[in-house]
Amino acid sequence: MSMIGEYARLTPAELGRAIRDPDWALGFIEELIEGGSDERAGAGQPRCLDIDKAWDTLGFLLRRIEFPVDIVHGEEEIPGAEDWGYGPPRYLTPEQVRAAAAALGGLSSDVLVRDVTEAELAQADLYPNIAGEGLQWLKYVTHHYDALVPFFRAAAAAGDAMVVWLD
Repeated sequence: MSMIGEYARLTPAELGRAIRDPDWALGFIEELIEGGSDERAGAGQPRCLDIDKAWDTLGFLLRRIEFPVDIVHGEEEIPGAEDWGYGPPRYLTPEQVRAAAAALGGLSSDVLVRDVTEAELAQADLYPNIAGEGLQWLKYVTHHYDALVPFFRAAAAAGDAMVVWLD
C-alpha cells in the first residue's frame, strides 16, 4: 500500500463545517473525489488533487528552502478527526493558502531542486525509499510540484481553504 499526498479545496464555510464536524468532512471530500473528480472549481482547476508519493520529497525540498507554509502536511489538525489513512487530516486557512500561492508563484521547480545532491536525498531517508533513483526521482517530484502550483493559485484566487492528508 502506498502513502499518497491528498488535497481538497474547501470554501471557508465548508472548512468551518469540517472543523465542527469531521465526519461530515470525510464524507463530503470522498464525494468530491468520487463524484466530482471532473468538477472544476475556478481557473480550470479541480477541487481535489493528489501528489502521489512525491509528498515526502516535496516536503523535504520545501523545508530545505524554509518555505513559509507547510503545504505538504497542513498547518492545523482538524480537531477530533479520525485517521484518514495515515493520520488525521490537517488544513490551511484561506490566508495560509494565499501566502503559499504567493510563495509558490515565485518558485520554479528548477529553483526548488537546484543544488540538491544524491547524498542529501539519501541522508534524508525519504518515503518511498528512492535509493539509487536520487536525481531521477526529482523529475517525478517536480512533475507533481508543477501541478500543485496552479492548484494553489486557483484556490487562492477563489478564497478557498485546503484540507491536506496522507492516504
